Amino acid sequence: MNATTNADSDILDRLSATLAARRGGDPETSYTAKLFAGGPDAILKKIGEETAELIMASKDGGQAGIVYEAADVLFHTLALLAFHGLSIDDVRRELARREGVSGIEEKKTRRAK
Repeated sequence: MNATTNADSDILDRLSATLAARRGGDPETSYTAKLFAGGPDAILKKIGEETAELIMASKDGGQAGIVYEAADVLFHTLALLAFHGLSIDDVRRELARREGVSGIEEKKTRRAK
């Protein structure tokens, strides 16, 4: 694995901000604005498609394909967050909340809610 540069580590923040800025964009000139114009169903459909492609890439075992498809899944997930007025920071906070908590225990607390 290559060492991640500071610029690389900020890509999720920059992408999240760019997606949020495209919420009111022109669907004729922006793929993201077109995706948003389709509403949550359009975004969810893309997440489903990209997730299926990630699964197939994983089954094929090629690292480049897995990374490519994982990037597509992340992009469309970030688009869904932006559609709902959320960002990667909201996900970071949730992951931080879960850090150090057993996955088994965390799932038990979900059922209790």
